Amino acid sequence: MPSWLALPLAALLGVGLDRLLGEPRRGHPLVAFGALANLLEKALRPPPAVASRSALRIFGLLAWSFAVLPPVLLAAWASATPWLGILADAGLLYFALGARSLKEHADAVAVPLAGGDLATARQKVGYMVSRDTTALDESGVAKACVESVLENGNDAVFGTLFWFALLGGPGALLFRLANTLDAMWGYKNERFLHFGWAAARLDDLLNWPAARLTALTYAWLGNTRRALACWKAQAPTWESPNAGPVMAAGAGSLGVLLGGAAIYHGREEQRPPLGEGRPAAAFDIDRASHLVQRGLVLWLAAIVALLPLIALVQFLLGKVFHA
Repeated sequence: MPSWLALPLAALLGVGLDRLLGEPRRGHPLVAFGALANLLEKALRPPPAVASRSALRIFGLLAWSFAVLPPVLLAAWASATPWLGILADAGLLYFALGARSLKEHADAVAVPLAGGDLATARQKVGYMVSRDTTALDESGVAKACVESVLENGNDAVFGTLFWFALLGGPGALLFRLANTLDAMWGYKNERFLHFGWAAARLDDLLNWPAARLTALTYAWLGNTRRALACWKAQAPTWESPNAGPVMAAGAGSLGVLLGGAAIYHGREEQRPPLGEGRPAAAFDIDRASHLVQRGLVLWLAAIVALLPLIALVQFLLGKVFHA
């Protein structure tokens, strides 16, 4: 099989497995990875007597390295093995991708919300976001869910595909594990402010190019002019350098207003506005899900179309330099 065909084929297989099987219901590898991360934190966190900011950051980086690099190196070995490589890449992409799971979580909120079961919708959206959802009205639930779908479209779908396109299965695994550690350690509280500094910064770094391509994807597939205008004006007001462009462009593309007040850990936070238009409603959850799913198809088409072109350019350059 030509080498340029292997990665597009693995991409199609991995996405197909995700669409067919979804995330494992039992024994998900990320559960074991999370347990390992907790053990590494306990083992490598400096004692309080010597826990300076620099020491916490250094040992946090060591913990990140011990958690992420060994499985990624093992994945690189499997991916480079002849014939096994395609299956390894496809399996790693399936593990790292969360397209079907994201839609299932969104549907679990949208269906009861559209049917008037606000209590169930509040409970289900609480599984997707870190804010307090117990007192949200219908629009508040819809807003929280749409924000989560748009942001996780980058984290669970497009960021994974971006690193897969660059580095194959090991790249997808690297991104997913780094993103998981950011979700575990990337909090700005007393416990993780410095120990989780490396996890947060490395996730920001890995996410930076993918987030902007995700924002462009949302803009391309919806109201492009409004999405780009919201991205330009609103993204800089958000603390996260990657969530801002993604959610601002997504909200502008859909023509809904997101952001605003939200309760985190018992305290109300006033967040900058995202998008423009009417407040989010129940049916916008499905619109956001379809935006992500259509973007997935677009990215797959780009991977299939562009990788052979890149391989051709590499072949021609090789001919030139070896002439």
